[in-house]
This record gives sequence, C-alpha cells and structure tokens, in this order.
Amino acid sequence: MNGLYRRTGCLGKVPWWKDATFYQVYPASFKDSNADGWGDIPGVISKIDYLHELGVDVIWLSPVFESPQADMGYDVSDYQKIYAPYGTVRDVDALMEACHARGMKLILDLVVNHTSIEHEWFKESRSSKVNLKRDWYIWKPARYDAAGQRIPPTNWQGYFAGPTWTWDEHTQEYYLHLYAPEQPDLNWESEACREAIYRNTMRFWLERGIDGFRIDTVNKYSKNTAYADVPITVPGSPYQPAPEMWCNGPRIHEFIHEMRSKVLDPYGAVSVGELSNTPHPSQVLPYVSAAAEELDMVFEFSVIRLGTGGLFGSKYTYVPFTLPELKATVSRWQTFIEGTDGWTTVFCENHDNGRAVSRFGDCSTPELWQASAKALALWQATSTGTLFLYQGQEIGMTNMPATWGIDEYRDVEGLNYYAEALASGDRKRETDTMDGLRILARDHSRTPFQWDDSANAGFTGEGVNPWMRVHDNHKAINAARQAGDPNSILSFYKRILRLRKQYKDLFVFGTFRLLEADDEAIFAYVKESCTGSGGGPNQVDGRDNAINGRGLKRVAVVVMNFSQQDRDCPDIRRSLDGSADGVASAPRPPELVPSEPASTGSLIDVDTPSVRTVPSDFSEQDIQTETQATRRELEGAAERARAEAHLAKKKGTGRVRRADSAAAKWFSELGNTATTALVVANLTAVVGLSGYVGYKAWGLYERGRVGWSNISLQGKEKAAVGRAGVDITLDPINRPDMF
Repeated sequence: MNGLYRRTGCLGKVPWWKDATFYQVYPASFKDSNADGWGDIPGVISKIDYLHELGVDVIWLSPVFESPQADMGYDVSDYQKIYAPYGTVRDVDALMEACHARGMKLILDLVVNHTSIEHEWFKESRSSKVNLKRDWYIWKPARYDAAGQRIPPTNWQGYFAGPTWTWDEHTQEYYLHLYAPEQPDLNWESEACREAIYRNTMRFWLERGIDGFRIDTVNKYSKNTAYADVPITVPGSPYQPAPEMWCNGPRIHEFIHEMRSKVLDPYGAVSVGELSNTPHPSQVLPYVSAAAEELDMVFEFSVIRLGTGGLFGSKYTYVPFTLPELKATVSRWQTFIEGTDGWTTVFCENHDNGRAVSRFGDCSTPELWQASAKALALWQATSTGTLFLYQGQEIGMTNMPATWGIDEYRDVEGLNYYAEALASGDRKRETDTMDGLRILARDHSRTPFQWDDSANAGFTGEGVNPWMRVHDNHKAINAARQAGDPNSILSFYKRILRLRKQYKDLFVFGTFRLLEADDEAIFAYVKESCTGSGGGPNQVDGRDNAINGRGLKRVAVVVMNFSQQDRDCPDIRRSLDGSADGVASAPRPPELVPSEPASTGSLIDVDTPSVRTVPSDFSEQDIQTETQATRRELEGAAERARAEAHLAKKKGTGRVRRADSAAAKWFSELGNTATTALVVANLTAVVGLSGYVGYKAWGLYERGRVGWSNISLQGKEKAAVGRAGVDITLDPINRPDMF
C-alpha cells in the first residue's frame, strides 16, 4: 500500500503493518462504560492504555454501525451511523485520536457483501421491480416443481442453515442471502452499487482518518451468475452446500483490484480480507500478491477450522484432529509465501470460533491451562506474518462451561444449527450438535471480557444484567489478577510480543521449517531470518544483522510439548545444522569437567546436548582459554548441585536435573550480540522465557556460544521442571536488553 514504511533487515522498506500486532475488539463484550450491560466505544477508550502496554499496534474494531443486530452488527442498516448502545460517530473519532496519540492505529470492520433488510438501499430495492436500486441486490423469480409448488431459484444452502433465498411477497421474487434472511446480498455486478459502497461505506470513514479495514467475506462478492443447482451431496436435504457458486467467483479479482485502486490506495489504507473456502495456496496468493494490487493480507481458515465438521450441515459435529494434522496445516500456510511477493497472517482466535486454549490446549487443571496458553502464545508470536490477537486471548480466556445449556447461547448460527438438529428427530444428531457447540460455538469468544474478580468481572457494574452471561471462572481468570504476576499468561504475552518486535527479522519475516512432522507430542520448527549476505541493508533497529561481518543469519528453534508428559527435546544442534547455508549452526562443544560427569549432569540437562558451544572461527587457543576460565566456576557450582541433589533425594522430591542459580548466571553472561535464538515451551511444565532450565528455556547463541538468559527482572522466579524433577529457584541476573 501507499502507507508508511519502516526499514527492516529484509527488504529495506516494508509496509508498517507487516510487523504490527493487531488486536480484535468485539465491542459488545469488551467493556461497558455506562452500566447498560452492553460494551461500548467509550469502554474501549477507557482500556486503551491496557492495550498499549500489552504491545498492540492496531485495534480492529468489530462492527459498530447502525444495525438491527440480527447477526451482532454484521447486518448494517446505516454505514455512517453508530449503533446507539455503542456510542456515536464522535466516539469513534475519539477512539481513533486516542490510538494515534499513542502511536497506534484503528481499523474498522467493513461488511459490504450484504446489508441489513433495514438499510435504505434494500428498502428501495424491494419497493418495486423498476426501482433504480432494484439491481443493487440479487432478485430472481420462483421456480415450480412437478406438483406446482413454488421453490427457490436454486437449491443452495446458506451458512446459517436453511436456504439462501427468501420470498418477497410484495414484488413476487426471491432475494439472495448467503447468511440470515435479514442479510440480503449486495449485487457487485452493478457498477452503481459498487460506487455507492466506495463512497458511503469506505471514503466516509477514511476521510475521518481511519487507518484501514478488515473486510468481511471479501471473496464472496462475485457470484456464478448462472444461478444453477449444485449436485446433491447431502441426500435427504432440499438444500445443498454450494460455496463454489459464490466463493472466488469469475470477477472477484477485478472487483477487489478496483476497490484498492479507487479507495484503499489513495488513502494508504491497510486491508485484511476474510477469505472463506479457499483451501489451496495457489488460490490465496492472487489475493495477496503485491504485483496483483488487491489485498494486503487475508485470513485463511484452515488452521482455525480444524475440528469442525465442514462449512455446512455437520459443521458443529466435532471431528478430533491430531497434532501432526495441525503441524502440517500450519507448515503449509507458513511456507506458501516463501519465494513470492505475497504476505500472510498469524491467528488462532477470532469472534467466530471457540477459544484457542480450549481447542488446542488442555484446560483440565489450572497448571495445564496456564502452560497451554503460554505455549500457544509462543507459537503465535514466533510465526511468520502479521499477528492478530483476539480479546481475552492474552489472559487465557476459555470456552463457556460444558454445564451451560443451550439457553445460554446467543449466536444466530449456532442456534439455527441446533434447531435444525432438534427438528430432525435424530437424537444422535442433536447430541452431537450440542457436544460440538460446547467446543466450537461462536458464543465462546463472545462472553464478557474478564477484567477482575468482581460480580460481573469488571465488564459492567454490579447488579447490571450483561447481554451475555459472565464466565463462571472469572474470579480465577482475569486481567487484574494477572497484571501483577510476572509468571502470568498476560505477563508472558507482554514479553513475547516485545521479543517478536526485537527479532522481527526472525519471527515476523523469517522462513519456517517444520521438524518432527509425525511426532504426536512435540511441535517443533526452525525459523530463519531473511537477512544475510544477499543484497540490501541488513539493519534492524539500527543494528547490523550480518554476524561478525560474515553475512550469517539469525536462527530460532521453537519446541512445544503438546502432551501431558515430559518429552525428550529434539536435537537442537542437528536441527540447526539442517538449516540453509550461511546460518550460524552450533559446532560440537568442548568437554567440560570431564572428571565429574554425574555432577555436570546436575548442571547441564542430562536429556539434551551440552549447551556450551564455541564459534567455528575461534582458535584452538581461544577454546582452551575459555574452557580453563569457566571450569573453576563450574566445579564450584557442581559441588553445590551435588548438595542440592542429595537434599532433594533425602526429601523424596526427585533428582535435580537442572542448573542452579550460579550456573544460570554464568550461562547468561556469555555475551550481548544475539545471532541465533532457541525458543522452547513445554505444555506440562511451561517456563516460557524463564532462566536456564534445560530445554524449557529461552536461549541465545551469543557470538556462536549458547547462553541461557533469565527473564526475571526482579525478585525470585521458580521454574517447573516436569514431573521427574524439582523446582529450582533462580536469582535475577543482569542480561542483554532483550525485554
């Protein structure tokens, strides 16, 4: 786009939004400022500093336009007004100004595949077959079956169950709606309609200073104008799934290119499109190729749709998936832009899906819940592309309790699917649908944000009846409780987001290589920075990324344990050796304290390779000197480790497997210039970015050597070591300015 650019170590200049962190606010559930039980824009403003401190660069505000709320604002009746319970246009201006004052940006949710039936355009369109806006929507005459019964123009099934057509008695024709009957589709074939969209729904807000749009259902504007029946794939149903008739249609790229050239580019506005039913990289790339000049980036849903029974019919019949399936899907969408001029996004939550920690993690115990949320944070923050977070993700908000009945659900889609299952008379289908809703329903992401442990979780005032029930676990899971805890999920997010920005050449722009693809427990991959000896400036934040002037690249190995048991860590050195040429891999380390193997085992994790390595350009004398200088320190630490191990054994708490604080301090002070990084989380005993605790740690190759850096800034930090070990308390240490 034409917007602001920043220098990076990858391409010299890239758009600002590539390394930005976006945060989706679902306003109805975020913060209620006036005690009416409904979240609002002033409530968002009141929490702007919370988002800024978290590390958010851009707020994506879900629909706040005037609406009858048939689909929570995705049925717009006036694009230039704000739904009164949310506030006013001036409130949007105030939010935008608050963002800009903090160096943040604001994008709005653009819903222009359809409007509300209450929109003036549709009212005119349905008033007469000869009205000038008749062709702004899609109208078709009825068909009649052999018995003379009126039937819709096609047999297409909609996204919210039921047909895609509704009969209009006044004009004696059907109108098309891919979603609810209250959401009639606009006809993008009409040039006058497109121009009205650009003028009234986009330029109006861009002129006010909005920074861009998340564009809803962006690949559904161009329909197959034959409007023909699709083959029967669901026997017994009068309506059939037909996304091929409206997704990625014949003129879709023409329409989006026109939108960009006429509206987005002139304002330097960022665009991210919702791309449904586009499961192949070859289909996605044309939308995000810089040369094509269409969208900046898109949401592709293969990862977040894992576990669903499909887009239609059995969508809410849960289908279990394996970790290798997840890894293969992630790998496909992490690598599809490599060697292209396209871009991608990173996300695992939004307003249309269950909570990620409940779907991909383990919430069976508080310990596993916290470990899961941190591991998912690590996965997201180290992935290539623009990162999108959803409200509550940063504190580990979970799905609604399984004990809640269908009466606690509010979403039109879920309720329609449940009603359809109930009407079928099939008891198994009804049970399966309800079980699926407990995992997948859109309602899970829409419960009120849990700010504190008060009666309504701080979302609204005590005694107020919120529009949706507050989660039962809000006293244990809330932002206030986590804000003061350095080991909380919220604190972890703050650190990992800062880390992502500091090493954006590696985590935002780096390449992705999956490790251990078939492992059922370990999710591991290598990230490699795009900087190196190739052309272009190698500057990130003013620092030269060429290691020792040799044009080497930064590399990270990310390891996560998705099981409930301790697992052996992959061979990190072998993983790094498998990287591309020009990467600073770790040579085999010199032997340290060879006369004390048992003691050394207490200092250096016995389950992984030694962490002491030497750069390949060190001389033999350098190696000898370094080894001699550190041996005395290690021997002293080893003696203390033996005593700790003896004490632990005596107390029956297991054997010590990790380094003590002295060894951790020594490892942390190896150097300042990070050239290669190791990032590891363990789902059963996650330490995230804590001190040296074997492979459950954050490590840095410092000028070719490995140093394990404690992230604790003050006080003590305990590092869990899994069920076979004991806790080691690590003293805070001085370390490179990483966080």
